[in-house]
Amino acid sequence: MNAKPTATDFPIVCVGGSAGGLDAYLRLLEHLPPHMGVAIVIVNHLRTVATHLHEILPAYTKMPVELITERLLIRPNQVFIIPAQRDLHVLDGVFRLQPISKPRGWPDVITVFLRSLTEHWNGQLIAVIVSGLDGDGAEALCEIKAVGGITIAQAPDTAGESAMPESAIASGCIDLILSPEDIAREIIRIAKASA
Repeated sequence: MNAKPTATDFPIVCVGGSAGGLDAYLRLLEHLPPHMGVAIVIVNHLRTVATHLHEILPAYTKMPVELITERLLIRPNQVFIIPAQRDLHVLDGVFRLQPISKPRGWPDVITVFLRSLTEHWNGQLIAVIVSGLDGDGAEALCEIKAVGGITIAQAPDTAGESAMPESAIASGCIDLILSPEDIAREIIRIAKASA
């Protein structure tokens, strides 16, 4: 018997990063309380690290941390991790996985996921771009804003690799430029406003 899909009206925070992202994820999660009513989805496009985050991050948060599997129910108060070599989508309150659409060169998994959220999620959207190389995610930020979402870039001088947040800022569609600790404070504020 299939479980009924969950509601899709609570906030989702997509945290996109790659090289140097681990430091940002840790600094962010350490400052987030476990019961905000928000789902945190870490979309890391550094393939060699992605499959280990679900083992590393539980030491830094009281929220459950889970590696995403096909049709996994999206729940608030939990951290979800994209698996390696997959594009991530949402549909009817669950995660959907597809083979990565760009198997060579820089992946665009953050952009793919953000676009899926704009089409299939009813709750508040918060797009956060942290440390990384390339510019994954930047192309979808204006679409996030167009549906009322909030966009945040890690302040480049606080990032191990500044290219990804700088590309996000260059899109012209970033609302806030903050350190990971201040990003956490902003997520808490947004969560309270959405409650």
